[in-house]
Amino acid sequence: MDKINAFLTFQLIHIGTYTISVYDLLFIIAIISATKLILFLIRKALYRNHHLNQQNVGNTYALYQLIKYLIWIIALAIILETIGVRISLLLAGSAALLVGIGLGLQQTFNDIVSGIILLAERSIKVDDILEIDGDIVKIKEIGLRTSSGINRDEISIIIPNSLITTNKVINWSHQTNQARFRITLGIAYGSNLELAVKVLTGCVRNHPDVTTNKVIDVRLVDFSNSSINLQVLFYSETIFRIEKVKSDIRMEIHAKFKENNISIPFPQMDLHLDGGISLGGPGLNPLQPGQ
Repeated sequence: MDKINAFLTFQLIHIGTYTISVYDLLFIIAIISATKLILFLIRKALYRNHHLNQQNVGNTYALYQLIKYLIWIIALAIILETIGVRISLLLAGSAALLVGIGLGLQQTFNDIVSGIILLAERSIKVDDILEIDGDIVKIKEIGLRTSSGINRDEISIIIPNSLITTNKVINWSHQTNQARFRITLGIAYGSNLELAVKVLTGCVRNHPDVTTNKVIDVRLVDFSNSSINLQVLFYSETIFRIEKVKSDIRMEIHAKFKENNISIPFPQMDLHLDGGISLGGPGLNPLQPGQ
């Protein structure tokens, strides 16, 4: 028994009045292990329902992140108290230092506070599709300081949380799992407008990623110099890969327009020359080669 006590009280680190013995080290390892076990059990309890929809998964993730940060802060405080560091004295003695650090890391703290807001407010969730600075990003993780996701080119994007909370952000999947999209094109003057509308509606409805229980609308939006501009509007649940859906529909429209003799014009300019005006110098015929 004496040997065990001697082993446990053996000092591994001794700095001034602070010492870390074998017992302290084992206690710290036990605290860390217990913290990880508690978090594992909490995560299993929160995700025990395997039939959660996308919104519930996002809410559960946000709740788990808040619990995780809180438990780790408590565990860290216990560890510091174990090795003899008084948290209250530490905060009081380093007040001036903390002010300086706060001024230097103002943006970092802003990101951290924004992360807490995102996790608590749950306006942004995992797997949400956001439009940020003109880029479409699917959120994969919401951290305390930054959030991460991938764009349509499968490139990982790291986003400071303050960018989400302080700027205009479009959340394509905030209230529904589908959204309305549009394709704009022009047809030549003199084309059969009713036939064009029928072809556009059919091309959109035939695509498997288009929601057919929603209205597919074709609108005449403008009369331009060389074309009648039409716009077809449709709903789809394929939000993140919608550009591929649009490309498929455009290719189908191009093929069907050729079958039905509906032309898509391009800008042209006619140049009319007055016969009495010469384009060359005096005595030169501009239409003669070599002049």
